[in-house]
Amino acid sequence: MPTQTEAPAAATAQELRFPPDFWWGAATAAYQIEGAVADDGRTASIWDTFCATPGLVVDGHTGDVAADHYHRYREDVALMREIGLSAYRFSVSWPRVQPGGRSGENPAGIAFYDRLVDELLTAGIKPAATLYHWDLPQELEDRGGWPARDTALRFADYAAVVAARLGDRVKLWCTLNEPWCSAFLGYGAGFHAPGRKNPADALLATHHLLLGHGLAVQALRAAVPTAQVSIALNQGAVRSLTDSAGDRDAARRIDGLLNRIYLDPIMTGAYPADVMADTAAVSDWSFVREGDLAVISAPIDALGVNYYAPDLVSAAATPHEEPSVYPASQDITFHQTPGPRTEMGWTVDPTGLRDVLIGVHRRFPDLPLYVTENGAAYDDQVDADGRVRDDERIAYLRAHLAAAHEAMTAGADLRGYFVWSLLDNFEWAFGYGKRFGIVRVDYDTQQRLLKDSARWYRDVIHAGGIAA
Repeated sequence: MPTQTEAPAAATAQELRFPPDFWWGAATAAYQIEGAVADDGRTASIWDTFCATPGLVVDGHTGDVAADHYHRYREDVALMREIGLSAYRFSVSWPRVQPGGRSGENPAGIAFYDRLVDELLTAGIKPAATLYHWDLPQELEDRGGWPARDTALRFADYAAVVAARLGDRVKLWCTLNEPWCSAFLGYGAGFHAPGRKNPADALLATHHLLLGHGLAVQALRAAVPTAQVSIALNQGAVRSLTDSAGDRDAARRIDGLLNRIYLDPIMTGAYPADVMADTAAVSDWSFVREGDLAVISAPIDALGVNYYAPDLVSAAATPHEEPSVYPASQDITFHQTPGPRTEMGWTVDPTGLRDVLIGVHRRFPDLPLYVTENGAAYDDQVDADGRVRDDERIAYLRAHLAAAHEAMTAGADLRGYFVWSLLDNFEWAFGYGKRFGIVRVDYDTQQRLLKDSARWYRDVIHAGGIAA
C-alpha cells in the first residue's frame, strides 16, 4: 500500500492538487474487453450463457470478440502509457484460468495475465488485479452458483492459483467487484447473469460471495504475505425524497441492502441487525455458519469504492406488484434524482461520491480508500476531423475528481482514482450501445482512438490536479 506522503493541497482559485503518490488509473473487466472466449482452453462463463439466451442482451450482442484485448493488450498498454496512467485495474477471467471451474491451473490461460502484468510493469504502470468481475464458470453455476456454499470454496482455490502466479508483481488485489450486482441483479432480479429471480437466493449469494472474499483474502496472504488486499463495493449515497419518517426509513432500508450488508460484515464481523430484520420474510439467515463472519472480516488493506449516481427513495403508498431488485422492499419507490443524465439515464451528481467517501471515512477513519470505478456513458461521435469531442464526459470526470478532492480535504484517506473505463466495451445486458471509454473502439475494425477525455485526463495526470 503506498504511503500518502502529502495531504492534498487546499483548494485555490487556480487548481485542486492531489498527492504526488496518488494513483491515476483506469479500469476494465475481462468479459467486457478480452474477447477470445474459446481461445487457449477458456470455457464458458455465466455471461456467455446469458448472452446466448435470446432476448436477454440488447440486439443479441455477446462478449465473443468485445474489444479483442486478449490479442491487442500490448497496443492497449501502449495507450495507457501515452495517457500517463500510473495504475491499471483489470480483472482475471476465472474460466480462462480454471476452465470449467476445475481445480488446478490452465497454463495457457494464466500465461496471458503473466504477459499483461509484465507489459504493465515495463510501461511503469502498477497492476491492480480483480479476481472476480462476474464471470463465474458455467459449470459452477450448474452446481448451484453463488447460492451454493461450495462456490466460495472453489473461489478460494482459484484465488490461490492466481496469487501464486502473479502475486510477486501485482500491487493491489481486489477480491470481488460489486458483489451487490452479482447477488441482487444476478440471482434476485434476473437482469444480469445467470438471470435467476429469487430474493432468497440473492441473500444466499450475498453471504457466499462475502465468504468467498474472506477465503480469498486468506489465500492471497498465504501465497503473498505482503499482498495488499481490497474489495470493490458499489457504495451508494441513498437519500430520502422527503424528511418524513416513512421516507427516512425507506432510505435506511435501502442503505442497509446496498451498503451496510456488504461493508459491515467485512469491517465489523456482523451483519446489520436491522437488515436481517427487514428481510426476515425472505430468509431466516440460517445459512450463516459459526466462524463464517470471522473469515469474512479478515483485515483488508483498502476499500475500493465504485460510484456512478445516488439513489432517491420514498415509502410507497401501496406495495408494488412487480418484484424489486432489493429483497423485501416492494413498498419502497425509487425516484429519478434531479440533474443532467448520462446515456445510461443515471443522474450526474458528484456530491454523492463526496458523501460516500466521507461517510466511509467517518465510520472507519483508518481505512485507505480507492475510487475503483467512476465514469459515464455518452453518445460519442467521431467528428469529420477524426476527433471525439466528449465534453460531457470531461465535465463529469472533472466534477467527480473535485468531489473526491473535497472528501480528501475532509480527511478521507483516498489513495487513487480509476476512470471507468479505459476502452469502450461490452456493457453487459446493454450490449455495445453504451460507450464508457476514454478510448473509442471501432468494433468493426478494432481501431483505437483517444477521445478528448483521454487527452484531458493525460493533462490532469501530468499536472497532478485539476482546475478549481
